[in-house]
Amino acid sequence: MKIRFCGNNKGVKKIGARLKEEFPELDIKRKDCMKKCGVCKREPFALVDGLLVTAEEGEDLYQRIVAHLR
Repeated sequence: MKIRFCGNNKGVKKIGARLKEEFPELDIKRKDCMKKCGVCKREPFALVDGLLVTAEEGEDLYQRIVAHLR
């Protein structure tokens, strides 16, 4: 499973590190910019196998990403 984070998105660095630690088999990368600036300004987000996953806070985003793993 591929998970991509925008390097400009607030708080996703910690989420990415936590996911890498707990799920080392995942393909997790942080890109400089993912061209999702409207979403990026408003809330934490990630692309999970190309699907946009958003949340109001970092912990919620983490939980939503983990839910996609199951």
